[in-house]
Amino acid sequence: MAQLLLHLIGDYLLQSGWMAANKAKSHFAAFVHALVYSLPFLLIRPSLNAWLVIFITHFFIDRYSLAKRVAIIKNYLAPCKHWPKNGDLSDFGYHKCTPEFLAMWLLIITDNTLHLLINFIALKYL
Repeated sequence: MAQLLLHLIGDYLLQSGWMAANKAKSHFAAFVHALVYSLPFLLIRPSLNAWLVIFITHFFIDRYSLAKRVAIIKNYLAPCKHWPKNGDLSDFGYHKCTPEFLAMWLLIITDNTLHLLINFIALKYL
């Protein structure tokens, strides 16, 4: 439960509008966000290795929009005849026929799942 609360605090309460708007465009904004995000995890005294994994992976997931890349890859799990063509994908990585609100929420859920999974593994095994 502590891990989930720290994730929510770091990714939502402590993230400024500037961080949210620029973390996928700027190394500096992504670095600041990842640092601010990971600092609350020090409250549960993780190992240095676990904290570094949380910090570094958060930087890369957000800076390079890895959740969107996961969404795009999921499109190619279907048989070849159903693969999206150029221009078929929305800004959220899902097919344009997916309602925008749904594509946005699926992307948010994918992003949170990536962060929570990595954080869990780091805190449990490092």
